[in-house]
Amino acid sequence: MKPRHFLKQLEHDRIVSTIADAEQKTSGQIRVLVSHRAVDDPVAAAGKQFQRLGLHRTPLRNAVLIFVAPRSHRFAVIGDQAVHEKCGDAFWTELTAAMSGHFKQGQFTDGLLHGIARAGELLAAHFPSDPIRPIRQAQGKQAQDRPGDKSPSSETVIED
Repeated sequence: MKPRHFLKQLEHDRIVSTIADAEQKTSGQIRVLVSHRAVDDPVAAAGKQFQRLGLHRTPLRNAVLIFVAPRSHRFAVIGDQAVHEKCGDAFWTELTAAMSGHFKQGQFTDGLLHGIARAGELLAAHFPSDPIRPIRQAQGKQAQDRPGDKSPSSETVIED
């Protein structure tokens, strides 16, 4: 499938909203990246993009990337070191199986929403949000002024 065709089928606002909602409950980050390139190994490609996006630099090592390569009909969900230590392989297997079920039925938005929501639940359980972050943000302080804080980073990236 051509990436542009895939992107046109997505409900972008719902995806962004779901990421923002999930990130309000955690100090972790969730990103979705849609690649224009075909990939043979989606996990390796996701790992490369994880590094390129700087997701490995979160203070608590608690970022998750959902990587989709529609041209090759492949995807991967990867988490940083601390996330993987909390959930293990079983979580990733269950998550990707559920997302795959949605994708096979052409329910691309629902598949992504499921992945985002489940990743958000995991992050919230193990990396809860900073309870004073909204107060500091309202006062105009930067989210980076304390370890573990961050601004919502929801985005869909189109790789050239």
